[in-house]
Amino acid sequence: MPIPDPLALIAAFIVGMSKGGLVTFGTVAVPLLALRMDPLEAAALLLPVFIVSDMVGVWLYRRDYDARNLRILIPAGLAGVVIATALAPWLPAEVFLIATGLIGLAYCTRAWFGRARNGPPRSADVPRGVFWGILTGVTSFISHSGAPPFQTYVLPQKLPKLVFAGTTTICFAAINLSKLPAYWAIGLFDHLDLPTVGMLVLSAVIGTYAGYRLTRIIPETLYVRLIQIALFLLSIRLIWDGIVKLT
Repeated sequence: MPIPDPLALIAAFIVGMSKGGLVTFGTVAVPLLALRMDPLEAAALLLPVFIVSDMVGVWLYRRDYDARNLRILIPAGLAGVVIATALAPWLPAEVFLIATGLIGLAYCTRAWFGRARNGPPRSADVPRGVFWGILTGVTSFISHSGAPPFQTYVLPQKLPKLVFAGTTTICFAAINLSKLPAYWAIGLFDHLDLPTVGMLVLSAVIGTYAGYRLTRIIPETLYVRLIQIALFLLSIRLIWDGIVKLT
């Protein structure tokens, strides 16, 4: 059995850690693997890894989630995947990358410097949830980078860290499953090597349990700040990648 590229194993482990509760970190996996291959091919290689680690994460957080957010965000996210499937042949992926990065930067700027930084928690409402949920589905389809719009909507609600992690894991589990037929239809799975995928899945499962343990240990204030910093750095990377590929 051929040994996968070490970078691919690291990317899979990062995906697993994100599903274990260190959300946002998983969205750097595709850009990391894109250093070795085409970004869409990287997204296709990692999708089975996301789905299996999603299953582990859903089981780990089966008691920690916000039901109202899921009722709003999952249908909206699925609608976003449908929209992205229709738009993908017409719009360059770089446009989605730049837009996703700008959303993340806008949220971080508002969270760190805006008036609402220390304000009361916001409630989960349908109009905002549908808007940000659709954007989550669209951006997740392109490069598994749905965290910026998702967190722009959910972080201001100031959910307990385990509830936030569980809500994120369950929502993206549904969205990732919905991407399977679309990726299959456009031929992204044609050249997947199953033994390689199996090793990547194993790395992701180990990462999922590692992320779950770390999430329970890290203090809540530090946890939120780490998520915000990771989101900020990811957003800059997405914008940079989009600009470079357009020029």
